Amino acid sequence: MDREEILEKVCEIVSDVLAVHLKDVTPQSRFVQDLGAESLQTAELFAIVEEEFEVELDEEETLRTETVSSTVDLLMEALVRPAP
Repeated sequence: MDREEILEKVCEIVSDVLAVHLKDVTPQSRFVQDLGAESLQTAELFAIVEEEFEVELDEEETLRTETVSSTVDLLMEALVRPAP
């Protein structure tokens, strides 16, 4: 799965969880400031991302992740990291 495919899927998840139009979700979109996410929604978002991509993301890293693009970066790192 390449970056573009991952980005597309993450945008779909963000759109669903935050109930915003898919066209309003861009790589630069910030969850809280641009898309109106609340803390519980961002937690749900990352839980769905982990489930969808079958990875475990570092909780500290997810707390610092503010944009769609940075979420894709974090996810790509997790996908190439060897399983413990």
